[in-house]
Amino acid sequence: MSAESPVTKRLDGKVALITGGASGLGEITARVFLKHGAKVVIADVQDELGHFLCQELGTEYITYVHCDVTCESDVEKAVELAVSKHGKLDIMFNNAGIMGHLEARVTETSTENFKRVFDVNVLGAFLGAKHAARVMVPAKKGCILFTSSLASKICYGNSHAYKSSKHAVAGLTKSLAVELGEHGIRVNCISPHAIFTPMFQKTLGLSDKKKGEEMIAVSAVLKETLLEPEDFANAALYLVSDEAKYVSGVNLPVDGGYSLSNQSWKMGLSILSE
Repeated sequence: MSAESPVTKRLDGKVALITGGASGLGEITARVFLKHGAKVVIADVQDELGHFLCQELGTEYITYVHCDVTCESDVEKAVELAVSKHGKLDIMFNNAGIMGHLEARVTETSTENFKRVFDVNVLGAFLGAKHAARVMVPAKKGCILFTSSLASKICYGNSHAYKSSKHAVAGLTKSLAVELGEHGIRVNCISPHAIFTPMFQKTLGLSDKKKGEEMIAVSAVLKETLLEPEDFANAALYLVSDEAKYVSGVNLPVDGGYSLSNQSWKMGLSILSE
């Protein structure tokens, strides 16, 4: 039997900075980027998890830095660390985000919660792009990626703060793609359907992962499969790799076609069948 062929390293030699990289989708993406040859700096406020991840992976090619994305000096220092350690910055993945409280009605929405969600999801993304651009523009190359959400395409059971913030991220993606394209910099975002990450689990107050996944699967358009964190990471891998060298300004849905369908028609049919 022939030996297993080596993995093609699609990010070989590239330097990536991932905010919110200590857990959830950011952690999985950091692992995938590292596997594909990138030197990764993870920026997060979860210091214990960040240091543990670096120790677990046991390589000099992954580094942790404390970074509150709402603090501009923290973001600037994270970018400076990536450049001072590795000499450049090829990929800025603004992934850090929060869901906030699930406040369905606008009359019940906390102003404090609304501001907090925007600070992390929108201001944090903006600051990451701003300081990455300061490095990438002189280099005339680079890739900036954001985590948006299916909530940027359709309205379903999220808070107004979260939905609005993800629309803002998608809008920022388009705006930056036009400006920074002049300097050879690509800008994209990913809009995944619900993935049962620890943050999603905590927001819904569900302790049973299987039950949560079943809940998501019931309303899915694409059946017989499940959206997993690795699927999100692989979408990110494509968008930051040279395979997507002419892809910019895209809000990529990873939703199994969910955003193409109005699920309420099923309710109408169920009434007719009664």
